[in-house]
Amino acid sequence: MKSNSNIFKIGSLGIQHVLAMYAGAILVPLIVGGALGLDGEQLTYLVSIDILTSGIATLLQVYSNKFTGIGLPIMLGCTFTAVPPMISIGGEYGISSIYGSIIVSGIIVVLISTFFGKLVRFFPPVVTGSVVTIIGITLIPVAINNLAGGDQGAPDFASSQNILLGFGTLLIIILLYKFSSGFLRAISVLIGIIVGTVAAYFMGMLDFTEMTNADWFHLPKPFYFGVPTFEITPIIIMTLVAIVSLVESTGVYFALGDICDKEIKEKDLVKGYRAEGLASVIGGLFNAFPYTTFSQNVGLLQITGVKSKKVIYAAVMFLVILGLIPKMGALATIIPTSVLGGAMVAMFGMVATAGIKMLSRVNFDRQENMFIIAISIGLGLGVTVVPDLFKSLPSNLAIITNSGIVMGSLSAIFLNILFNMIPGKKKAMLEENQAKKVS
Repeated sequence: MKSNSNIFKIGSLGIQHVLAMYAGAILVPLIVGGALGLDGEQLTYLVSIDILTSGIATLLQVYSNKFTGIGLPIMLGCTFTAVPPMISIGGEYGISSIYGSIIVSGIIVVLISTFFGKLVRFFPPVVTGSVVTIIGITLIPVAINNLAGGDQGAPDFASSQNILLGFGTLLIIILLYKFSSGFLRAISVLIGIIVGTVAAYFMGMLDFTEMTNADWFHLPKPFYFGVPTFEITPIIIMTLVAIVSLVESTGVYFALGDICDKEIKEKDLVKGYRAEGLASVIGGLFNAFPYTTFSQNVGLLQITGVKSKKVIYAAVMFLVILGLIPKMGALATIIPTSVLGGAMVAMFGMVATAGIKMLSRVNFDRQENMFIIAISIGLGLGVTVVPDLFKSLPSNLAIITNSGIVMGSLSAIFLNILFNMIPGKKKAMLEENQAKKVS
């Protein structure tokens, strides 16, 4: 009897972890697939395979062996950092190039994992904070556009129904965040999406065609969207996204180590990085996404106080089962665009505030750091608002110059090297004077 109750407890806690990351897991394929113009059947596959590969990626990270896995109770999913670059790559080079760049970037992560610790110095909080802030800010227009209905040329764009649904969903999320705590607060976005979708049903705005036509079971298909193609610019962009994700994951690893009373050693970090790289390779092969740690599940771990990996293994099982059932993936596709938009405002806003939190660790006594942030965010936001700024440049550079995230990220990296890593005249003089004092 005690054994049955223990299994039930582990299972229920596993479902909680799935629910905590589910909104993020379905939003990424819905946003990317919608931007690339995928039809209902393709979108259903994309959602289903993302859920399935999230489970596989999590398993690679939780199960520690000699080569991969940090061995902590951690969940993996697609990072929102990758969303705008994937949309840009798909628009410029085609969907096959997205997966080619994901596969290669994953391989690169596996190869550099042993010495990535030495590269971390190029990504201090002034860089990662700027990058994540830019990502959040540049995603907000996407959220607002979806809140209004998604297609600006459609007759119902910014209609009263869409506005009511979008802001209604956002209001539900806000109220839940204010008046609930613990697990309910952790899944406030998911509840908001469910309530908004139910409201849309009573307004006659749901179309169940894709869900009705979807199969009950399918197996993942390698290269579902065609054989990957490999272009140098998309590979560079996705590798940059992967490195930023690794920097974020490093912080999550150490936070989890503190929670679980486990000392995180260099070999643990290396295995964690390899697991993320391998997960991205698998995501690319099955036409899913690059994968990284989900920090919202770390919060849930603190809320429940349960640190057992058995709970995460249970969550993996649920994710794999859900991913093998296309009808569950199709269920996500019926969510109205305006409801998704309301949820996106909250989630993308939280991405921006996560970046601001990272920037709070920056030493602002050094005016150079303020300058780095100012220029990086200014260029990132500026290129997003005026994407034709560099239209006279060669087309193969357009995907870099047209992306606010890429421009802002490269600016932050370059300026940090210039101001904080290359000794300037003032810094050299101070070091020389200090050396004289010592001698």
